[in-house]
Amino acid sequence: MLSVVADVGGTNIRLAVCSNETGETSHIRTFSCAEFLTLDAALVQYFATLSEPVSALCIGIACPVENDLVSMTNLSWQFSKKALKEKLKLQQLYVINDYTAISLAVPFLSDLDKIKIGGGVVQKQGVTAVFGPGTGLGVSHIVYSGQKWISLDGEGGHVSFAPNSREQADILLLLQEQFGHVSAERLLSGQGLVNIYHAMCRLEGKQVKYHEPKLVTEAALSDDCELANRSLHLFCQIMGGFAGNLALNLACTGGVYIAGGIVPRFTEFFKDSEFREFFEHKGRFSTYLESIATYLITHDNPGLLGATVYLRQELGFIKE
Repeated sequence: MLSVVADVGGTNIRLAVCSNETGETSHIRTFSCAEFLTLDAALVQYFATLSEPVSALCIGIACPVENDLVSMTNLSWQFSKKALKEKLKLQQLYVINDYTAISLAVPFLSDLDKIKIGGGVVQKQGVTAVFGPGTGLGVSHIVYSGQKWISLDGEGGHVSFAPNSREQADILLLLQEQFGHVSAERLLSGQGLVNIYHAMCRLEGKQVKYHEPKLVTEAALSDDCELANRSLHLFCQIMGGFAGNLALNLACTGGVYIAGGIVPRFTEFFKDSEFREFFEHKGRFSTYLESIATYLITHDNPGLLGATVYLRQELGFIKE
Protein backbone atom coordinates (compact mmCIF):
# COMPACT_ATOMS: atom_id res chain seq x y z
CA MET A 1 0.00 0.00 0.00
CA LEU A 2 1.40 3.36 -1.08
CA SER A 3 1.44 6.88 0.35
CA VAL A 4 0.94 9.73 -2.12
CA VAL A 5 1.44 13.47 -1.74
CA ALA A 6 -0.05 16.21 -3.92
CA ASP A 7 0.69 19.91 -4.30
CA VAL A 8 -2.33 21.64 -5.86
CA GLY A 9 -1.92 25.23 -7.01
CA GLY A 10 -4.04 27.46 -9.17
CA THR A 11 -2.10 26.47 -12.29
CA ASN A 12 -0.47 23.06 -11.75
CA ILE A 13 -0.91 19.92 -9.70
CA ARG A 14 2.20 17.97 -8.70
CA LEU A 15 2.01 14.41 -7.39
CA ALA A 16 4.48 11.88 -6.03
CA VAL A 17 4.73 8.60 -4.16
CA CYS A 18 6.24 9.12 -0.70
CA SER A 19 8.35 6.65 1.27
CA ASN A 20 7.07 6.74 4.85
CA GLU A 21 10.40 5.55 6.22
CA THR A 22 12.79 7.90 4.39
CA GLY A 23 10.60 10.67 3.00
CA GLU A 24 12.05 10.16 -0.46
CA THR A 25 9.66 10.76 -3.37
CA SER A 26 9.29 8.90 -6.65
CA HIS A 27 6.93 8.79 -9.63
CA ILE A 28 6.79 12.60 -9.62
CA ARG A 29 4.33 13.97 -12.16
CA THR A 30 3.12 17.49 -12.98
CA PHE A 31 -0.21 18.16 -14.68
CA SER A 32 -1.88 21.37 -15.77
CA CYS A 33 -5.03 21.93 -13.71
CA ALA A 34 -6.73 23.11 -16.92
CA GLU A 35 -6.57 19.53 -18.23
CA PHE A 36 -9.12 18.33 -15.66
CA LEU A 37 -12.61 19.40 -14.65
CA THR A 38 -12.13 18.14 -11.08
CA LEU A 39 -9.35 17.27 -8.66
CA ASP A 40 -10.50 13.67 -8.30
CA ALA A 41 -10.18 13.19 -12.08
CA ALA A 42 -6.50 14.16 -11.86
CA LEU A 43 -5.94 11.88 -8.87
CA VAL A 44 -7.67 8.91 -10.51
CA GLN A 45 -5.51 9.33 -13.62
CA TYR A 46 -2.33 9.45 -11.51
CA PHE A 47 -3.33 6.50 -9.31
CA ALA A 48 -3.90 4.43 -12.46
CA THR A 49 -0.19 4.74 -13.29
CA LEU A 50 0.90 3.16 -9.99
CA SER A 51 1.58 -0.52 -9.50
CA GLU A 52 0.01 -0.76 -6.02
CA PRO A 53 -3.10 0.71 -4.36
CA VAL A 54 -2.84 3.94 -2.35
CA SER A 55 -3.72 3.89 1.34
CA ALA A 56 -2.68 7.40 2.46
CA LEU A 57 -2.91 10.72 0.64
CA CYS A 58 -1.84 14.19 1.76
CA ILE A 59 -3.01 17.11 -0.38
CA GLY A 60 -1.56 20.59 -0.04
CA ILE A 61 -4.00 22.92 -1.78
CA ALA A 62 -4.22 26.67 -2.44
CA CYS A 63 -7.32 27.58 -0.41
CA PRO A 64 -8.85 27.37 3.08
CA VAL A 65 -9.33 23.74 4.17
CA GLU A 66 -11.17 23.93 7.50
CA ASN A 67 -14.52 22.53 6.30
CA ASP A 68 -15.46 19.26 4.57
CA LEU A 69 -16.24 21.16 1.37
CA VAL A 70 -13.01 22.56 -0.06
CA SER A 71 -13.34 25.27 -2.73
CA MET A 72 -10.26 26.67 -4.42
CA THR A 73 -9.74 30.43 -4.46
CA ASN A 74 -8.18 30.82 -7.92
CA LEU A 75 -9.70 27.78 -9.64
CA SER A 76 -13.22 26.33 -10.05
CA TRP A 77 -12.36 23.03 -8.37
CA GLN A 78 -14.22 22.00 -5.23
CA PHE A 79 -14.67 18.69 -3.44
CA SER A 80 -15.87 16.98 -0.27
CA LYS A 81 -13.07 15.45 1.80
CA LYS A 82 -15.34 12.62 2.93
CA ALA A 83 -16.54 11.82 -0.60
CA LEU A 84 -12.99 11.99 -2.00
CA LYS A 85 -11.70 9.59 0.65
CA GLU A 86 -14.49 7.13 -0.13
CA LYS A 87 -14.09 7.40 -3.91
CA LEU A 88 -10.35 6.77 -3.77
CA LYS A 89 -10.73 4.02 -1.11
CA LEU A 90 -8.18 5.65 1.19
CA GLN A 91 -7.39 4.69 4.76
CA GLN A 92 -6.05 8.19 5.55
CA LEU A 93 -6.68 11.50 3.80
CA TYR A 94 -5.08 14.74 4.95
CA VAL A 95 -5.99 18.02 3.25
CA ILE A 96 -3.81 20.96 4.22
CA ASN A 97 -3.25 24.47 2.90
CA ASP A 98 -0.53 24.62 0.26
CA TYR A 99 1.52 26.99 2.41
CA THR A 100 1.18 24.69 5.37
CA ALA A 101 2.99 22.18 3.18
CA ILE A 102 5.56 24.65 1.84
CA SER A 103 6.32 25.98 5.32
CA LEU A 104 6.92 22.46 6.67
CA ALA A 105 9.52 21.94 3.95
CA VAL A 106 11.72 24.76 5.27
CA PRO A 107 13.46 22.87 8.14
CA PHE A 108 14.36 20.12 5.67
CA LEU A 109 15.89 22.31 2.94
CA SER A 110 19.58 21.86 2.21
CA ASP A 111 21.92 24.78 1.57
CA LEU A 112 21.54 24.01 -2.14
CA ASP A 113 17.76 24.49 -1.90
CA LYS A 114 17.86 28.16 -0.87
CA ILE A 115 19.69 31.43 -1.51
CA LYS A 116 20.33 33.91 1.30
CA ILE A 117 19.32 37.49 0.54
CA GLY A 118 21.08 40.10 2.68
CA GLY A 119 22.25 39.72 6.26
CA GLY A 120 20.78 38.30 9.42
CA VAL A 121 21.20 35.04 11.33
CA VAL A 122 18.69 32.21 11.75
CA GLN A 123 17.69 31.36 15.33
CA LYS A 124 16.82 27.66 15.11
CA GLN A 125 14.13 27.79 17.79
CA GLY A 126 12.61 30.99 16.41
CA VAL A 127 9.33 31.38 14.55
CA THR A 128 9.77 31.20 10.76
CA ALA A 129 7.65 32.97 8.13
CA VAL A 130 7.11 31.65 4.61
CA PHE A 131 5.34 33.44 1.77
CA GLY A 132 5.30 33.29 -1.98
CA PRO A 133 3.88 35.13 -4.99
CA GLY A 134 2.45 32.76 -7.59
CA THR A 135 -1.06 32.49 -9.00
CA GLY A 136 -2.00 33.98 -5.61
CA LEU A 137 -0.02 35.00 -2.52
CA GLY A 138 0.46 32.25 0.05
CA VAL A 139 1.54 32.88 3.65
CA SER A 140 2.31 30.67 6.64
CA HIS A 141 4.47 30.49 9.76
CA ILE A 142 6.04 27.49 11.50
CA VAL A 143 7.17 26.75 15.04
CA TYR A 144 8.80 23.71 16.63
CA SER A 145 6.85 22.29 19.58
CA GLY A 146 9.65 20.08 20.88
CA GLN A 147 8.01 17.06 19.30
CA LYS A 148 7.09 18.12 15.78
CA TRP A 149 6.91 21.07 13.41
CA ILE A 150 3.62 22.96 13.53
CA SER A 151 2.40 25.26 10.77
CA LEU A 152 0.33 28.30 11.75
CA ASP A 153 -2.22 28.61 8.97
CA GLY A 154 -3.70 31.86 7.75
CA GLU A 155 -4.76 33.92 4.76
CA GLY A 156 -2.08 36.57 5.06
CA GLY A 157 -2.01 37.19 1.33
CA HIS A 158 -5.35 38.97 1.63
CA VAL A 159 -4.33 41.59 4.19
CA SER A 160 -4.59 45.17 2.98
CA PHE A 161 -1.69 46.41 0.88
CA ALA A 162 0.43 48.97 2.74
CA PRO A 163 2.45 51.30 0.46
CA ASN A 164 5.94 52.35 1.53
CA SER A 165 6.65 55.15 -0.95
CA ARG A 166 4.81 57.89 -2.84
CA GLU A 167 4.98 55.82 -6.03
CA GLN A 168 3.42 52.83 -4.29
CA ALA A 169 0.74 55.08 -2.78
CA ASP A 170 -0.16 56.40 -6.24
CA ILE A 171 -0.53 52.82 -7.49
CA LEU A 172 -2.73 51.97 -4.50
CA LEU A 173 -5.11 54.82 -5.35
CA LEU A 174 -5.49 53.58 -8.93
CA LEU A 175 -6.08 49.98 -7.83
CA GLN A 176 -8.65 51.11 -5.28
CA GLU A 177 -10.64 52.64 -8.14
CA GLN A 178 -10.55 49.26 -9.87
CA PHE A 179 -10.97 46.79 -6.99
CA GLY A 180 -12.19 48.70 -3.95
CA HIS A 181 -10.23 46.81 -1.32
CA VAL A 182 -6.64 46.23 -2.43
CA SER A 183 -5.02 43.20 -0.84
CA ALA A 184 -1.32 42.41 -0.91
CA GLU A 185 -2.15 39.64 -3.41
CA ARG A 186 -3.40 42.27 -5.88
CA LEU A 187 0.25 43.29 -6.27
CA LEU A 188 2.29 40.28 -5.14
CA SER A 189 1.19 37.60 -7.60
CA GLY A 190 1.45 36.97 -11.32
CA GLN A 191 -1.56 39.13 -12.01
CA GLY A 192 -0.25 41.53 -9.37
CA LEU A 193 2.83 42.27 -11.45
CA VAL A 194 0.54 43.01 -14.39
CA ASN A 195 -1.56 45.27 -12.14
CA ILE A 196 1.57 47.21 -11.14
CA TYR A 197 2.69 47.59 -14.74
CA HIS A 198 -0.75 48.73 -15.94
CA ALA A 199 -0.95 51.26 -13.10
CA MET A 200 2.51 52.58 -14.01
CA CYS A 201 1.39 53.02 -17.61
CA ARG A 202 -1.63 55.03 -16.46
CA LEU A 203 0.50 57.20 -14.18
CA GLU A 204 2.99 57.91 -16.97
CA GLY A 205 0.35 58.30 -19.69
CA LYS A 206 1.89 55.46 -21.71
CA GLN A 207 0.19 52.77 -23.80
CA VAL A 208 -0.07 49.32 -22.22
CA LYS A 209 1.98 46.77 -24.19
CA TYR A 210 1.80 43.66 -22.01
CA HIS A 211 -1.05 41.79 -20.37
CA GLU A 212 0.71 38.67 -19.05
CA PRO A 213 3.22 38.47 -16.17
CA LYS A 214 5.67 36.46 -18.27
CA LEU A 215 5.76 39.20 -20.91
CA VAL A 216 6.20 41.96 -18.32
CA THR A 217 9.08 40.03 -16.74
CA GLU A 218 10.77 39.32 -20.08
CA ALA A 219 10.51 42.98 -21.12
CA ALA A 220 11.94 44.07 -17.75
CA LEU A 221 14.89 41.68 -17.86
CA SER A 222 15.76 42.49 -21.48
CA ASP A 223 15.47 46.25 -20.90
CA ASP A 224 12.97 46.43 -23.77
CA CYS A 225 10.59 48.52 -21.67
CA GLU A 226 11.53 51.02 -18.98
CA LEU A 227 8.09 50.84 -17.34
CA ALA A 228 8.23 47.03 -17.20
CA ASN A 229 11.66 47.29 -15.59
CA ARG A 230 10.43 49.82 -13.03
CA SER A 231 7.38 47.64 -12.38
CA LEU A 232 9.57 44.65 -11.56
CA HIS A 233 11.68 46.82 -9.24
CA LEU A 234 8.48 47.96 -7.52
CA PHE A 235 7.35 44.35 -7.23
CA CYS A 236 10.56 43.54 -5.32
CA GLN A 237 10.22 46.64 -3.12
CA ILE A 238 6.63 45.76 -2.22
CA MET A 239 7.67 42.19 -1.50
CA GLY A 240 10.34 43.48 0.86
CA GLY A 241 7.89 45.64 2.77
CA PHE A 242 5.43 42.75 3.02
CA ALA A 243 8.15 40.36 4.23
CA GLY A 244 9.22 42.86 6.88
CA ASN A 245 5.64 43.05 8.14
CA LEU A 246 5.50 39.25 8.44
CA ALA A 247 8.78 39.24 10.36
CA LEU A 248 7.43 41.79 12.85
CA ASN A 249 4.05 40.11 13.32
CA LEU A 250 5.45 37.03 15.07
CA ALA A 251 9.07 38.03 15.78
CA CYS A 252 10.36 35.70 13.05
CA THR A 253 13.91 35.19 14.28
CA GLY A 254 13.84 31.84 12.46
CA GLY A 255 13.95 33.76 9.21
CA VAL A 256 11.63 34.71 6.36
CA TYR A 257 11.53 32.43 3.31
CA ILE A 258 10.23 33.28 -0.15
CA ALA A 259 8.57 30.52 -2.17
CA GLY A 260 6.23 30.59 -5.17
CA GLY A 261 6.80 30.19 -8.88
CA ILE A 262 7.53 33.81 -9.81
CA VAL A 263 10.71 35.05 -8.10
CA PRO A 264 12.96 32.13 -9.21
CA ARG A 265 12.36 33.32 -12.79
CA PHE A 266 14.44 36.44 -12.13
CA THR A 267 16.81 35.39 -9.35
CA GLU A 268 19.75 37.61 -10.32
CA PHE A 269 17.50 40.65 -10.76
CA PHE A 270 15.94 39.93 -7.36
CA LYS A 271 19.31 39.57 -5.62
CA ASP A 272 20.27 43.05 -6.87
CA SER A 273 16.87 44.61 -6.11
CA GLU A 274 15.76 46.80 -3.19
CA PHE A 275 13.95 43.88 -1.53
CA ARG A 276 16.21 43.81 1.51
CA GLU A 277 16.27 47.60 1.84
CA PHE A 278 12.46 47.71 2.01
CA PHE A 279 12.43 44.66 4.30
CA GLU A 280 14.51 46.54 6.86
CA HIS A 281 12.88 49.95 6.28
CA LYS A 282 10.67 49.94 9.40
CA GLY A 283 11.70 53.09 11.26
CA ARG A 284 12.53 52.37 14.91
CA PHE A 285 12.61 48.61 14.19
CA SER A 286 15.01 48.74 11.26
CA THR A 287 17.90 47.52 13.42
CA TYR A 288 15.74 44.68 14.70
CA LEU A 289 14.99 43.54 11.15
CA GLU A 290 18.65 43.74 10.13
CA SER A 291 19.23 40.72 12.39
CA ILE A 292 16.55 38.57 10.67
CA ALA A 293 17.65 36.40 7.75
CA THR A 294 15.75 36.20 4.45
CA TYR A 295 16.00 33.38 1.90
CA LEU A 296 14.72 32.55 -1.56
CA ILE A 297 13.66 28.89 -1.82
CA THR A 298 15.05 27.25 -4.96
CA HIS A 299 13.91 23.67 -4.27
CA ASP A 300 11.98 22.30 -7.27
CA ASN A 301 9.00 20.97 -5.27
CA PRO A 302 8.83 22.43 -1.74
CA GLY A 303 5.08 21.74 -1.62
CA LEU A 304 5.63 18.03 -2.18
CA LEU A 305 8.51 17.98 0.31
CA GLY A 306 6.36 19.66 2.96
CA ALA A 307 3.41 17.37 2.30
CA THR A 308 5.68 14.38 2.93
CA VAL A 309 6.76 15.95 6.23
CA TYR A 310 3.15 16.46 7.29
CA LEU A 311 2.12 12.94 6.26
CA ARG A 312 5.07 11.27 7.95
CA GLN A 313 4.54 13.27 11.14
CA GLU A 314 0.88 12.26 11.25
CA LEU A 315 1.73 8.60 10.60
CA GLY A 316 4.42 8.65 13.29
CA PHE A 317 7.47 8.26 11.04
CA ILE A 318 9.07 11.59 12.05
CA LYS A 319 9.78 11.83 15.75
CA GLU A 320 11.82 14.07 18.00
